[in-house]
Amino acid sequence: MKPRVILHNQVSVDGRIDWFPANIGLHYDVAGRLGMDAHLAGSNTIFNPQQPLPPEDDDAFKPPERKADDRRPLLVVPDSGGRLRNWHVLGQQPYWRQMVALCSNFTPDTYLDYLRRRHVDCIVTGREKVDLPAALEELHGRYGTERVVVDSGGTLNGLLLRAGLVDEVSILVSPHLVGGRTPQSIFRAADLTAADGVIDLDLVHLERLGDGLAWLRYVTRSD
Repeated sequence: MKPRVILHNQVSVDGRIDWFPANIGLHYDVAGRLGMDAHLAGSNTIFNPQQPLPPEDDDAFKPPERKADDRRPLLVVPDSGGRLRNWHVLGQQPYWRQMVALCSNFTPDTYLDYLRRRHVDCIVTGREKVDLPAALEELHGRYGTERVVVDSGGTLNGLLLRAGLVDEVSILVSPHLVGGRTPQSIFRAADLTAADGVIDLDLVHLERLGDGLAWLRYVTRSD
């Protein structure tokens, strides 16, 4: 069984996700209202090569405490290439109860061992890339995940949308115009070759928020 997948992003009026001053506090306040069991973020969103990482200490190798009544979401990150080395930093944040890496059969064994030694759970699906449908089903089967909120850039959003895995799109529209000829969109995928690839949506929620933002929620049509 696949959990419900909700894309959650903040965009300018012209649909860009860069340059304008995003209201981060409101963004995550609204995300919390979506009732997530898991927070799915792309590795490009989590990984910042320009930011130096603090060194690991002994705590990075200690098994995390598990509490049965912990209602915080999982942090789930696809990383078949084994790029992320900041799990010890992520594990210190108070937002998530547990971390899960999505890997593939292409992922180096050295990286899988790196995850095991740091008690980061791992789901391995797919040959070269993560098999997202199988990974979502495993999230439900292994952790009982019912609702996944995707807070990511356009690449992961595009993969999920093109694969027909998205049930809902949550958009915060920020009162800014950016313009430009190379827009960074919340939905990056190969150009369509036929109109039947257009994804139809139904508006189910419209709310005016503070700071001039509007919150729109759409569900994808199944027909």
